[in-house]
Amino acid sequence: MPIVDLLLVITLVILAGVFLRVGPLNRQQQLETAFNRQQLDDAFYQLLEEQSSCISLIQLTAASRVDVEQARKYLDRQVKMFGAVPEVDADGDTFYRFPKIQRRPRADKSA
Repeated sequence: MPIVDLLLVITLVILAGVFLRVGPLNRQQQLETAFNRQQLDDAFYQLLEEQSSCISLIQLTAASRVDVEQARKYLDRQVKMFGAVPEVDADGDTFYRFPKIQRRPRADKSA
């Protein structure tokens, strides 16, 4: 019986060590994912304004400075959400035409 108890204690110690080691890694991955998402959001909306609502994958990747695969997944989601239309320019490069951002003139609040 003492051998079984010893094995149980050893197993619990090992499991506790694994959980303690994995926990901070997951937290760091969550922070990195949130940071990359913010980088992508910032770059995406900036490019929408600067590029007349036309964005390519290489532009988004360069502006956000995230991994190409992450940028591709993000861009694919945005294309689906906004109903963007893929187009090919004269050089054969693919870009996506998003609906234009319409800015309404602000009402003069000083009056």
